[in-house]
Amino acid sequence: MAVIAVGAILKWAVTAHVSWIDLQTTGTVLFVIGIVALPLSLLYTFWWSERDRVRDDTRVLRPPPNAR
Repeated sequence: MAVIAVGAILKWAVTAHVSWIDLQTTGTVLFVIGIVALPLSLLYTFWWSERDRVRDDTRVLRPPPNAR
């Protein structure tokens, strides 16, 4: 999200001109990278990470403390 925000600011809010870099093009590149990375990170978080989890349904039944 931060990359998207920085890219949008450079693309649409910054009007300065620097001789060695085009800030608007840099903003567009960062914005596109952020837009592509966001769904990929969400897919990784919610779908691919489920495969790594080991589900343990083991239950231990213990008698009450006062039972003999």
